[in-house]
Amino acid sequence: MKNTFGSVLTVTVFGESHGQAIGAVIDGLSPGIPVNRESIEKALFNRRPFGDISTTRREKDEYSIISGVYKGFTQGTPVCIVIPNIDINSENYKEISGLARPGHADLTAFYKYNGFSDPNGGGHFSGRVTSALCAAGAIVNGALRAKGVRIATHILRCAGIDDRSFGDIPKDIEILENKRFAVLDDVSAARMAENIKLAASAGDSVGGVLETVVDGIPAGVGEPFFDSVESVISHAMFSIGGVKGVEFGAGFAVADMRGSECNDEFRAENGRIFTTTNNNGGINGGIANGMPVIFRCAVKPTPSVSVKQNTVNICTKENAVISVNGRHDPCIVHRVRAVVDALTAFCVADMLCIKYGTDYLAKENI
Repeated sequence: MKNTFGSVLTVTVFGESHGQAIGAVIDGLSPGIPVNRESIEKALFNRRPFGDISTTRREKDEYSIISGVYKGFTQGTPVCIVIPNIDINSENYKEISGLARPGHADLTAFYKYNGFSDPNGGGHFSGRVTSALCAAGAIVNGALRAKGVRIATHILRCAGIDDRSFGDIPKDIEILENKRFAVLDDVSAARMAENIKLAASAGDSVGGVLETVVDGIPAGVGEPFFDSVESVISHAMFSIGGVKGVEFGAGFAVADMRGSECNDEFRAENGRIFTTTNNNGGINGGIANGMPVIFRCAVKPTPSVSVKQNTVNICTKENAVISVNGRHDPCIVHRVRAVVDALTAFCVADMLCIKYGTDYLAKENI
């Protein structure tokens, strides 16, 4: 039962969607890292639903840090964050009891946990659990920013509408830090929101693509073969429910390039080595080359839809028809953005600690 991620720096998640609480435990953080409450609240805010493009379940995410922090700094002991579940309504799940929701983990959870898992709201497989990841990730992200590493994610595509790609990366990161619906082009944002509403009115849902940049990651970070930068980040991204594809740099487009096109030529200027293009997404041989690390995640449409679909009753093994009603997102892409940022922070911080030592993130405070 693998609920822990990381090597030197680890994060463990616990809880269920309709349980008493969810939470996360961070272990391996060196002592002396500042814990900024405003940063945590902002990360939780960016993940929370809003308006008529999200679920009507509105949790306040009033978290508690019950261990590992003293007078605003990490102690070096495990940091445990707990977030109560308040806005719970399990009535709609009684209507579909025993029915496997297409696209969900109901059937696989039944087989994995021998029928003992909590099915309400998706249980441990719910996106609700990622709220704790966002809170934990905000602490790690703050330590990375102090080291000059900045992470940002935007909605590259949603509901058939495209945003522009990253251009001036430092400027784009600043833009995204002040946006809850993380799109660089405001016109695209409005069109995306409109298409999300159209899908919702039809009882359906939409997906999209998130694009992430890690700026400031030092060259030489990454552990080939099996803990390469791509391997670690992909592992984390595929742990997010709904993520079905990850690509770096030019991604699958490299299949149609020639080597001379795909290769990123090197240049030296004022003692700095850099590449003139970034088709490889800031990574060569599984190791960061000093350029921004860029990757994209494909997020599938929310599987909970009221459109009638064929399914089975897990208990009786009989065929059935299901329509999933209740409080569900017509799109999760804009909320997953915060989770991607959080897990990316864990990945980068863990790789930095492997290369430079476990006290790297708080050296100035020791």
